[in-house]
Amino acid sequence: MTLTVIATLKARTGQEQALSESLRGLVEPTHREEGCLKYEMHLSHENPGHVIFVESWASRPLWEAHMESPHLKAFSAMQDELVESWDLFVGEKTAG
Repeated sequence: MTLTVIATLKARTGQEQALSESLRGLVEPTHREEGCLKYEMHLSHENPGHVIFVESWASRPLWEAHMESPHLKAFSAMQDELVESWDLFVGEKTAG
């Protein structure tokens, strides 16, 4: 089973650029992680500070290891300062 993760984040007012820069720093190290099949960062044209990650992982345990990675832990330490809200979808693609 391939795990699909969609993370949606909204920056705090005035933190749009800082959030974008911080999140961009996650992309390259995540691409090097075991089990990462896709890790795409998308910035909204209509809503500044609105970011969506579309991810595919070889398994849930490998995604869970990603969530404990040093670069994600470093981002988590400053998340409260940068992020107003976030939502996480974790599931799998179905046939059809």
